[in-house]
Amino acid sequence: MAEEQADGRRDASPQQQEELNPFKIAMQQFERAADYLQLDESMRQVLKHAKRQLIVSIPVKLDGGETRVFEGYRVQHNIARGPAKGGIRFHPQVTLDEVKALAAWMTWKCATVGIPYGGGKGGVICDPKSLSRNELERLTRRYAFEIAPIIGPDRDIPAPDVYTDEQTMAWIMDTISMIRGHTELGVVTGKPVALGGSQGRAEATARGGLYALREACRVKGIELSAARIAVHGFGNAGANFARLVAADGARVVALADSHSGVYAEGGIDVQAALRHKAETNSLQGLKGAKEIAPLEVLEVDCDILMPSALENSITLANVGNVKARIIAELANGPTTPGADRELAERGVLLIPDILANAGGVTVSYYEWVQNQYSYFWTEGQVNEALEKTMRAAFDAVHAIAQQHDTDMRTGAYILAISRVAEATRVRGIFP
Repeated sequence: MAEEQADGRRDASPQQQEELNPFKIAMQQFERAADYLQLDESMRQVLKHAKRQLIVSIPVKLDGGETRVFEGYRVQHNIARGPAKGGIRFHPQVTLDEVKALAAWMTWKCATVGIPYGGGKGGVICDPKSLSRNELERLTRRYAFEIAPIIGPDRDIPAPDVYTDEQTMAWIMDTISMIRGHTELGVVTGKPVALGGSQGRAEATARGGLYALREACRVKGIELSAARIAVHGFGNAGANFARLVAADGARVVALADSHSGVYAEGGIDVQAALRHKAETNSLQGLKGAKEIAPLEVLEVDCDILMPSALENSITLANVGNVKARIIAELANGPTTPGADRELAERGVLLIPDILANAGGVTVSYYEWVQNQYSYFWTEGQVNEALEKTMRAAFDAVHAIAQQHDTDMRTGAYILAISRVAEATRVRGIFP
């Protein structure tokens, strides 16, 4: 396995240096599909540029009495097919370019699965692990107040993302409701069920990934119940996926969180891993498993790899060590374009993020619909609708990839961009 530096990054030879700016990567992916579609330059300009970018200062009074000012963003990339939709992440490495990329990916993700949203994304530069619960609440509420002019059920609907959760969404919903003088359930999704959240939303990203993976296994002739799985990232999506795929009979051989990786050739007891993580806030020290570096989980001998952490996990520096036959991206942007090309040349079936992790936004859409009509579905109804949506989206993307003799990511982008371009063409350009 490749050598790691002290900060966990891998040494890369000069020929392996590549573009890692997420927004520039998003533009490369767009241009590749736009070339297949032969989009004219005018349409490319419209679809590449974000409609709105908001930068806000967030003063927060800390528990010690001092005030600290954080920087936050909300980007709305495109609303040609409906209101903007996208998560909010709290992370020390958030940048405006990252949020712009994530907003663009949300545009294409919503179009890929055919739901009537555009793409949005938000982020705050902070280390949530260093903040108390009260400080996090004050930060969240002030951020919600600052972005309030541009969000709403018919404008832009935030949701949870990295280091945010249903409690974060509850605080945002309450803050916006106080500003507007009435309860506005549909202003965010991913809320607690008690506040209009949807049954099945918490595990929707993972479940949607599982439905897409089942289709991929059918295409590749792999029996999922006999497959070896590695999951890089053990947050909400990764942990829920590991639990669900283990229930399908698959053998989870490796897991990683931000602190450590664990490996067991004979399989990891996922329920024990979940309990250990809940008790210790880490996978480190999990009984019955060998500890390895988190990035080494990407390189273990497995049939299926689920990158479920952050961007740029699989790059030219380590793609040569990736052994999986199927990769399904539960994270946003975990694979660079250079690594994409090498995986495609090796015949690896990669389910791109804008398809593999679209279960979250799909069930967010269901939640929004339920809020709009004040009519709520059972978990069975939610999961049944999600499975139909994910299977149809996978089949459509795979058919386009086959038609154009290209990889699944480009196939997904061709499908998504064609839908957004058509909506833009029919609407026209105001004035």
